[in-house]
Amino acid sequence: MNQVTTKKEGALSTNLFEADANAGSQNMTQEDLALPFLKVLGQLSPEVNKMNEKFIEGAEPGMIYNKVTNKLYDGKKGIDVIPVFYERKYVEWQDRGASQGSPVAIHDADSDIVSSTTRDKSFKDRLPNGNYLENTANHYVIFMNGSPSSALISMKATQLKISRKWNSMMMGIKLQGKNGLFTPPTYSHIYNLKTIQMSNDKGTWFGWDVSKVGPVTDKGVYAIAKSFAEKNNKGLVKVKHGSDESKTDSPY
Repeated sequence: MNQVTTKKEGALSTNLFEADANAGSQNMTQEDLALPFLKVLGQLSPEVNKMNEKFIEGAEPGMIYNKVTNKLYDGKKGIDVIPVFYERKYVEWQDRGASQGSPVAIHDADSDIVSSTTRDKSFKDRLPNGNYLENTANHYVIFMNGSPSSALISMKATQLKISRKWNSMMMGIKLQGKNGLFTPPTYSHIYNLKTIQMSNDKGTWFGWDVSKVGPVTDKGVYAIAKSFAEKNNKGLVKVKHGSDESKTDSPY
């Protein structure tokens, strides 16, 4: 993860650190770094259950949770992020109890595997082998609450509608250039993601709500976002899916 850290009182000179920039990390690749998942906590999230080993003090449904730092964020205030890369995948899971803690496979969005599924009574797309597929929209972002850092927001089920709305917002931005109107890179603008309560005939849950903040104004932050985007475009960013990622934080 890339981070920008300012000099604190009594710390060594920034110039001294800059002279030795990146020393000690020569053998680290993206696979050696944990990419934080940012997720919305729901009523069934283990982090809000005091009897669960993953319980986080102060966690409540509707909060936003960073799964690497274990930090919580107020869902009403939201978080600021810069979207740098988007991809959609079909993630294949085994049912709870049978799962080995990670997906069985991850299929590209243009895969024809979905044609072999049938919808079960729980509205899951079942494969002939008994596993199920989750249509998952992955938004790779620079997380702006604190020092800028890379993170991932996955949206699925009812949240796919929010993902499409966000994508439309990004593609709808037009700027005037020397050759006319153009669509700027997605990492040119900052967005605020809050959480709101949603419901349908199957139940109530918390989901994302996206709004545009404005353009990026810091060149250093823009460089961080562009670098993360380029790593994703080259396939250098690998996601380690956790066993609880497929479970029902937002069940519908």
